[in-house]
This record gives sequence, structure tokens and C-alpha cells, in this order.
Amino acid sequence: MDVIAIIPARGGSKGIPGKNLIDFCGKPLLAWSILQAREAKTISQVYVSSDDAEIQVTAARFGAVPITRPPELATDTASSEEALGHALTEIEKSTEATPDLVVFLQATSPLREPEDIDGAVAKLLETQADSLFSMAIMEDFCLWTQQGGSLRGLNFDPANRGRRQEREPLYLENGSIYVFRPQILRREHNRLGGKIAMFAMPFWKSLEIDTLEDVEVCAYYFEKNLLPRWVKHNADWTIPAHRVDLIVYDFDGVMTDNRVIVNQDGTEAIVANRADGLGVDRLRALNIPQIILSTETNPVVKARAAKLGLEVMAGCHDKKSSLITYCQQKGYDPARVVYVGNDLNDLEVMKIVGFPVAPADAYPEVKSVARVVTRAKGGEGVIKELAERLMK
Repeated sequence: MDVIAIIPARGGSKGIPGKNLIDFCGKPLLAWSILQAREAKTISQVYVSSDDAEIQVTAARFGAVPITRPPELATDTASSEEALGHALTEIEKSTEATPDLVVFLQATSPLREPEDIDGAVAKLLETQADSLFSMAIMEDFCLWTQQGGSLRGLNFDPANRGRRQEREPLYLENGSIYVFRPQILRREHNRLGGKIAMFAMPFWKSLEIDTLEDVEVCAYYFEKNLLPRWVKHNADWTIPAHRVDLIVYDFDGVMTDNRVIVNQDGTEAIVANRADGLGVDRLRALNIPQIILSTETNPVVKARAAKLGLEVMAGCHDKKSSLITYCQQKGYDPARVVYVGNDLNDLEVMKIVGFPVAPADAYPEVKSVARVVTRAKGGEGVIKELAERLMK
């Protein structure tokens, strides 16, 4: 079957300006829905419908096909169904075919897995339904409603509560996944119609992002339960040396374990790993330039750099701009640069290089943008491992 995914993502947002592109666990929020759909086995192509040029560029960057949405379908009052209908028409024009099924994903619901998408499609086919929504079972909620100025129990009798197991279950439409046959959208002007099925997901996957507080809560569950699958951490990773013009190291947390020793006179010292010195020498033998780029101004950075025979750019508070300028002066292509970083101030610069690398104990957001994550933690031989993984 031809099953496509459509992700509506307009540029405007009242609650959080630029919501679909905010940084969420190391990537634009929209990117996670694209990646989840691309990894789902049932999805043949992913489309993003947007009125915003930056969103369209981001969609293409992460492997989706952007569809330009007319301004009149990108207002606060325009419905998702209108955007879906327009996108479907544009897809049919470009492919000269109508897909068998459409999977509608909301970018503001990042707490899903590719297996959830595949499971939802399978559930619709298994039940021979026309449309489906993902949901969570509300097992122990006592809901009230107000009628005529009086309160009454909606799903239970307050005078005779009974046991939780005796109450009829309630199903929360969580907004994460919808699946429908195209003719349903055409006929009903609705994402749901005909025979409707449900696909169950854990309750925590029902959380979505509408406020800044939602970002914090969703990030907690994403980092705890979902982020590890996207971290590229395996023992067989390699980087072809002939594709590398420059290797750049952050200092603290890469060449050290991020701790500092404070002496009685107030001077600071660090503990370095001799294995990294061997790694630097091995990489130097490949004729690949290496530099240290650090926000730190402590003399210990320059002292260690001198010991290793490395150029150092210390006190760089804008690492991205500093590296761009350095590459322009030296004639290096950022796409051919390896950058090894561990901290949040490395995020922006890691996004512009071709080979971002993170130590095993880097921040989750940093590991999420890294192409590879070393087995070694900071200060435990990260550079030595990098040297072992560069192929001639």
C-alpha cells in the first residue's frame, strides 16, 4: 500500500512564537515528527505543509517534501482539515496518484515512536476501518460536569463511587496520530469518519506542547524514554580521513572530565589523559590540522595545548562565529570539519559542521545532534578513540 505522512506546520503561533522550530532536545521540534515518520516501515513519503519559508527549509533538511500552504489556510481560524485537503491535492498533482492511506502527525506531539505509527496503520487495516485516532485509556479519572448550576458526575455516581475496575473506561484522543483513507477527508471534510478505530498509547505519550511549561515536561519524557534510540552510539563507527579538512576540540568535558582542581592559592589545575596525547599524534600523522576551541580563559588550556603542539583559540564566547571566521581565513569547508563537543555552548557550532562528535557523557541535546557518540567519556580517551576511528 502507498501510505504517506502529512505534517501541517504553520509559521504563526500565539502561545510560543516560532513553536514548530524551537529547539527541542537538540533538534527543531518539527524535525522529530519527520524523523519518526521516515523511520516508520509503513510510510513511503513524508510531507510538511507550511506557509513559512524557514519551516520548509527545515523540512527538506530532515528529509521531508515541503508543500507551500496558501496564506488563507495558515490563519488562526483555518482548520487542520483544510490544510490536509490542500496538501493532499498538491501531492496528487505532483505524483499523479492518490495514496491509499494518509497518516496525519502533529508536530507539537513529539512523544511518539516509529513503531506507534506502524502500529496505528496496522490497527486500521486489521479492523478494516476508514479512519483512526491514537488515544490513551483514562483508567482512574473521576470527571465532573456542570448542568443547570449543579455539579454531577460524568463517568461515575458520586453517591456510589464503586471500584475503579467497575467503571467504564474513557478514551482520550491524544492528537498524536491520525490515519484516514483520502476519500473520508474528501467526503466528510474531517480527519475522522466512516468506521473509526482507536490505537492505544501510554498516557505519557499524550502530552503535547502548547506552552513553555509543556516543553520542559515533554523534554523530560523524551530524554528519558525516546532520545536514546536516536543517539548514534555504536562500536563500529568510522569517519573517512580523506573527507576531513580540520579537527576541532572543545577543551573542558572532552580533554578533561569537566572537573577542576582548585589549589590553596586559587590557581586551577585539570587532569589530562595521556592517551589523548597519543591520539593527537596519530591524527597529526594523517596530516589533518587540529585546534582547540574553548570559552575557557584559564592558562591551563594554553599550557595543555602547547604540550600537545596544538593551536588554541581560547576565550571564544561565540564558538559558531569563531569557527566560521577561522574556516574562511584558512579556506576550510565546515562540511569537512570534525567538531568534538560536550556542552550546551557547543550545540550551535556542532550543527554547522559535517562531522559533529560527542563524548559518552555529553548533554543529551548535544548527543542528539552528534553523528556519532564515543564510547569514552570526557577525559577518558575521547581523542584516542577518534584517532582509532578515522579511516585512511
